[in-house]
Amino acid sequence: MLAVNVRAATTDDPALAAASYELLAMFTVLFGIPLSMVSLATGIVLGMATPWGVLRYAWVSAKLVLLVGVVLVGSFLLGPGTAAMRSGDGGAEARLIAGSAYDVAALTLATGLSVFKPRRRRRSQGMARH
Repeated sequence: MLAVNVRAATTDDPALAAASYELLAMFTVLFGIPLSMVSLATGIVLGMATPWGVLRYAWVSAKLVLLVGVVLVGSFLLGPGTAAMRSGDGGAEARLIAGSAYDVAALTLATGLSVFKPRRRRRSQGMARH
């Protein structure tokens, strides 16, 4: 999505830009929203069903926060920005690129956390300090 947003924002061909924003709208409806919701739901279910827990390890909590951020950026920045570009209002190119770049960074970081699984447990409220 980042590459398509950059291409649409930098082209001098209005037909290519319009087709790019149509494609982005389709990607959002077919992939972005459903896959984000499935990822969030499976993350919570797996967290509850495995020793990792949902809030036991900071890296698991961080992944959920990153995914919620991706959902919010998609809902409040990318969706409306794409709609503005499709309707001809324009002016959302920088927001779309920034939002897509955030999504790439957040999902890359979440993937890294899944692979490397930092082992430090979160302190619980009842733990005594040493």
